[in-house]
Amino acid sequence: MGMHWDFHGLQQGVLESRYKRFLADVRLPTGEIVVAHCPNTGAMTGCQKPGSRVWMSPSRNPKRKLAWTLELVETAEGMACVHSALANRVVAAALQEKILAPLANFSALRSEVACGGNTRLDFKLEGETVIWVEVKAVSWCSAEGLGLFPDAVSLRAKKHVEELVGLLATGARAALIFCVFHSGVTRVSPAWDVDAAYALALAKAADQGLEVYALGVDISRDGLRATRALTVQGLAGVG
Repeated sequence: MGMHWDFHGLQQGVLESRYKRFLADVRLPTGEIVVAHCPNTGAMTGCQKPGSRVWMSPSRNPKRKLAWTLELVETAEGMACVHSALANRVVAAALQEKILAPLANFSALRSEVACGGNTRLDFKLEGETVIWVEVKAVSWCSAEGLGLFPDAVSLRAKKHVEELVGLLATGARAALIFCVFHSGVTRVSPAWDVDAAYALALAKAADQGLEVYALGVDISRDGLRATRALTVQGLAGVG
């Protein structure tokens, strides 16, 4: 079985600092410091410690302002992928391979599908029943292997939960998949202490029939591959 996402030509370095959210200074083995694009909108809790070993991918676009993209960060708890947009590619491949058994019964998978208004959800699985799917990347590993989402207040994530619940009224199924981009995470929970409104919305949604899953991902310098379902907890309305 191949990777769900392959890395090519990764350059090792040491993180000096992340700033302005989308920029990171990385020191190369030669001592040169380069500015890398940081493809993560969150707080990157636990994944932006200065002195961490990181891996960057080279840009294939000669017109791009920044030549490098930050991909992987070694943390005390394990390897993390901070390129959150790759979660959709990893999950799409995992769905096609039927790694999540409850979501295995579909005949077609469509990406970035409008679900009314000006909203798009990540996937629509078409079969006897329609299943709408939204993906969230989890890269925050707190104590004892617990992965938490979000790592900063996210009105957008809460809105997606509410939209998924609304779709249940159409007779469709709806699912949220936490794509775990940290090798130290063994189970996932909403981050009640960071965004209680999101956690409460998710707990209520689960009560109303929203399916919540977590996918464990093998993370290496070669690439990313979702391999297994992980436990989701913390949906009972308490932290």
